[in-house]
Amino acid sequence: MNETKTSTPADTTEILRLATEIVAAYVSNNAMSANDLPGMIRTVHTTLANLDHAAPAHETDLTPAVPIKKSVTSDYIICLEDGKKLKMLKRYLRSQYGFTPEEYRARWNLPHDYPMVAPNYAAQRSKLAKQIGLGRVGTAQPAKSRRKK
Repeated sequence: MNETKTSTPADTTEILRLATEIVAAYVSNNAMSANDLPGMIRTVHTTLANLDHAAPAHETDLTPAVPIKKSVTSDYIICLEDGKKLKMLKRYLRSQYGFTPEEYRARWNLPHDYPMVAPNYAAQRSKLAKQIGLGRVGTAQPAKSRRKK
C-alpha cells in the first residue's frame, strides 16, 4: 500500500519557525533587499517542507564488490568496498575509507570473527614469530652487553 504523510499543524508551525530562524540568520550576515525577502522565505520553507518527504539513504542497499563468501581466500582478502585483493585489510580500510574493523564488519553485516588478514599470511607470520621465540613463557635472561672491556 502507498502511504502518504500528511503534515500536522505542529509540523507546519515547526517548519515555519525553522525557516524564519534560517532566513533571519542569513539576513543578519548578508545584505538583501526587502523585495527579495519573501522569495527567500518561500524557498527556505519549501525546502524544509520537502526534506521530510525525501527518501532517506539506506546503507542496506549496499552491494559488495564481490560476494561475501568469496571475499576470503587462502592467500588474500578481497575488500568488499572496492574489490581490491589484500593480505592485510585493517590498515587499508583505515587509510582509504576511515573504517575500523568493527565499522567495516557492521557495514557489511559480517560476523565478529571475520578475518582482517589472509589465512596463509597469518600462518606465515605466526610461524616466523614462533621461530624467533615470541610468545614463549620462560625465565627472563639478562641482555648481554656488547661492550668489550
